[in-house]
Amino acid sequence: MALENLKKLVTEGEPDGAVEEVQKAMNDGVDVLTILNDAMVPGINRAGELWKEDVYFLPDVIMSAEAFKDCMSIIEPKLKTAGGEKIGKVVIGCVEGDMHDLGKGLVVAMLRANGFEVVDLGADVPVSKFVDSIKAENADIVGMGAYMSTTMTLMKDFIETFVKEGLRDKIKVMVGGVPITQKYSEDVGADAWGQDALDTVEKAKKLMGVA
Repeated sequence: MALENLKKLVTEGEPDGAVEEVQKAMNDGVDVLTILNDAMVPGINRAGELWKEDVYFLPDVIMSAEAFKDCMSIIEPKLKTAGGEKIGKVVIGCVEGDMHDLGKGLVVAMLRANGFEVVDLGADVPVSKFVDSIKAENADIVGMGAYMSTTMTLMKDFIETFVKEGLRDKIKVMVGGVPITQKYSEDVGADAWGQDALDTVEKAKKLMGVA
């Protein structure tokens, strides 16, 4: 089946083959949300599992993420029309000093696929950029990612800055990333912790009152 093959190509980090399968599936009339949720997401999730099991190394995961991103670039314009009315607006980025945004890319894709408008600030984002974007975009949720224990400590400072700027009571704050836990999210004063991309979507929906 085409979607099984697409899942395999994403897992194995074959961007060209994966893109070809996406185009085939779309030509065959397969819904873009089905392509995303039944093939692309399970494919990249499998790559993540193989990494955790020490079967994959970082270059393997990066190639899998490349395949996922290339496929996303094809289906994303269609996702915006498939999603219907937007649930809310999310400003998201990895905190200053953190260059790892593989996980964030998946979170962004999943949020968009589930009806959120997402402003992706990228990696290594200073607090001033978060503040400016929250104000300019009139965001409902701000998502901060950290993938290293050295950068996760900034989350508390960033949230304190949101308080000083008079933004904290206007937005919901979500945190996520490899070293983050539920307890840590509570300690820094966040509203929710996203354990993985699917969990982040569910929690974001709850914060918007639509879960």
